Amino acid sequence: MTDGPDVEVLVVGAGVTGIHQLYRAREAGFTTLLLEAGRGVGGVWYWNRYPGARLDSESYTYGYLFSEELFEGWEWRERFAGQPENERYFNYAVDRFGLRDLIRFGARVTSAVYDEDSTTWLVHASDGTVTRARFVVAATGVLSAPVFPNVPGREDFKGVAHHTGLWPHDPVDFRGKRVAVVGTGSSGVQVVPAIASEVASLTVYQRTPNWCTPLSNEPITEEKQAELKSGYPRLRDVLNESVSGFLHEGVERTTFQDPEPERREFYERMWNSPGFSKVISHYADMLTDKAANADWCAFMADKIRSIVKDPATAERLIPRDHGWAGKRPPFVTGYYETFNDPKVTLVDIRETPMVRVTEKGIETTDGPKEFDVIVWASGFDFGTGALNRMGVRGRGGLPLEEYWADGPRTFLGLMCHGFPNFFFPGGPHGAAGNNPRYGGDQVDFIADAVTYARDHGCRVIEVSAGPEESWNEMVAELAAYSPFGEHSYFFGANIPGKPRRFLLNPGGRPKLREVMQEVLEAEYAPLLTPATPIEGAQ
Repeated sequence: MTDGPDVEVLVVGAGVTGIHQLYRAREAGFTTLLLEAGRGVGGVWYWNRYPGARLDSESYTYGYLFSEELFEGWEWRERFAGQPENERYFNYAVDRFGLRDLIRFGARVTSAVYDEDSTTWLVHASDGTVTRARFVVAATGVLSAPVFPNVPGREDFKGVAHHTGLWPHDPVDFRGKRVAVVGTGSSGVQVVPAIASEVASLTVYQRTPNWCTPLSNEPITEEKQAELKSGYPRLRDVLNESVSGFLHEGVERTTFQDPEPERREFYERMWNSPGFSKVISHYADMLTDKAANADWCAFMADKIRSIVKDPATAERLIPRDHGWAGKRPPFVTGYYETFNDPKVTLVDIRETPMVRVTEKGIETTDGPKEFDVIVWASGFDFGTGALNRMGVRGRGGLPLEEYWADGPRTFLGLMCHGFPNFFFPGGPHGAAGNNPRYGGDQVDFIADAVTYARDHGCRVIEVSAGPEESWNEMVAELAAYSPFGEHSYFFGANIPGKPRRFLLNPGGRPKLREVMQEVLEAEYAPLLTPATPIEGAQ
């Protein structure tokens, strides 16, 4: 007979969600352990330490809000904190709560197999750790599985090469080097201006441009610090109720209610406004009226042309395949201005595709170019990438990657049928917005559910097929109304062969909370009733 579990709650991943889940498990009296692949905490802020890496959510809205003591003990230095400050914050949180002894570092999960007889998971990690757990919470994140372009010869390059999502701890020396940056998504547009002043030459390889607007970062003054501290209760309450998880307020006015002069003045304010206010505080119909969206895009295109001196380069930097927020909008500091530097070159790989990577650089159809350093800012396998690489096997040995072969099937974006006692907060079918706020709702739901199960003598939490199907029907139905197009990584468009399924919850935080409340009112009945056999299980 199989022995009992080594721990009751095993958490995977020491990012913003995993640390929160570990804290909730310990506070609820569970024996708990967290396995982390890296050598430190912070998740995305541990791995993405490239030059220019920075939040585009206001720092004080991104950190934890469940502890006033924690909030009082930390002062953010900038409106949008950089990677070093974010990493320091998560170390501060872990140590303030005394969680470090519950974390095993250098332990990447290589398999997690459900044992039906004992209703536990047997989890193996790369350091040899073997842990049997009643519940597994895979807080692996949606942007934690780096991908590279499908171009031959990448391993042949003899110079220095790093992916932005796997950046080394030791600083990379760019001084006087010939540098290539491949990719102009959220990471690429941050690293380009950050290194341009150091390099001998900088070549930026772009597949498709994005609508980049100013981040408008600034230091947090002493007056603002005092305001944040005294206003903590209201800030917490507003963010906990906010649909987007931000403090930005919406407007009721629609685009063409304003005559053109007032509209241009409003656009100018939006262009210079901080971060996601450009999405949330824009005209009310900006994401629903194509003419309104096109009008704003024309304004942004003119902005790009006014900043970038070379007309041909400016035109290459203007998106043609999507409108505003058709992809996740990056927020930048000095990105367009960088292309006025004579040592910076933009290569459109739709015009001159990459042929191969050579020992000395990159060859396109326009010929080879030599480099000392290649920065792969080529993104991530969003949503499902990390989970599908974990070796998760549910009832009857069913592989998670097979169950999700046609796209993720989830309930609440945090569990799925056939994988009992297995949760993935912050995973596929999460909401667009300020991730820690939405993820925090999921963390609390999981903590309350496992506590209820323990207190009522239930060994298994598993969503039945019906509620899961209803949730996925909602995702498919409402995805048609999302501003994000199928060319976005929110549909898996950046991964060749990946099913084009919407990877977010288009109902957002309101829909998540609505269904969670239904489960609570039913005393978790949809999760604690006997499960039906899993189709495809052996």
